Amino acid sequence: MATIFTKIVNGEIPSYKIAEDENFYAFLDINPLAKGHTLVIPKKEVDYLFDLEEDLYLGLQAFARKIALGLKIAVPCIKVGVAVLGLEVPHAHIHLIPMQSEQDINFSNPKKKFSPDEMENLRQLIIREL
Repeated sequence: MATIFTKIVNGEIPSYKIAEDENFYAFLDINPLAKGHTLVIPKKEVDYLFDLEEDLYLGLQAFARKIALGLKIAVPCIKVGVAVLGLEVPHAHIHLIPMQSEQDINFSNPKKKFSPDEMENLRQLIIREL
C-alpha cells in the first residue's frame, strides 16, 4: 500500500507543492512547527533515509539544499533547521524548518495553523525565491 507521501506525489492527495523534479518532491507541511516548514522527499518509496541508494541520497540532499536556500529568503530566519525523524510516515523525508531559535525545531511544540490562503501565499513566495 502506498504511503501518504506517494499519494501526494501521484496527485491523489493535494499538497502545497514547492518544487518537483523527476526524483524529488518538496511541499509545505500541513502541520508545521513554523511558518514555511517544508518536507522534501524522494519520489521512490523507501522507508529509511539511509537505505536510499547513494546517488538518490546525495540527490535528495542537493535538492533539499536548493529548497532551504530559497526558504531562508522567503521566510526570514536565522537558519533553516534540518530534521530527519521518519517514524510517523514510512517514506524517507527531510524536514526543513525556518528557525529563530533551537526551540522552533522541537517536535513537541504545538503545531501552527495557517489558512489555505496563507499556505498558498507562502507557497508562491517560496517558489519565487527558488
